[in-house]
Amino acid sequence: MLKDDDLLAKIEADWPSAGLSEKRLAMLAYATKLTLQPGDMVAEDVSALRDAGFTDRDILDITEVIGYYAYVNRIADGLGVQTEAWIPDDE
Repeated sequence: MLKDDDLLAKIEADWPSAGLSEKRLAMLAYATKLTLQPGDMVAEDVSALRDAGFTDRDILDITEVIGYYAYVNRIADGLGVQTEAWIPDDE
């Protein structure tokens, strides 16, 4: 979907320094914190997304995608679901 292998490699290696827009950086910082430290989320995290230009609907969509991804992965991990053969096991 990205259609830019060089950018993809930069994002995978170190997304904060991959040359993304401030808006995308704000979204990824929010996603990282919500994924790794959900108990530490505060109103300022949402405000940072608004300040970056996201609407409340955008923020809801972003949060739902993050939450859904976490949910689906925990269900799959909890049930021992094997990944498709084309997905690398290095993650």
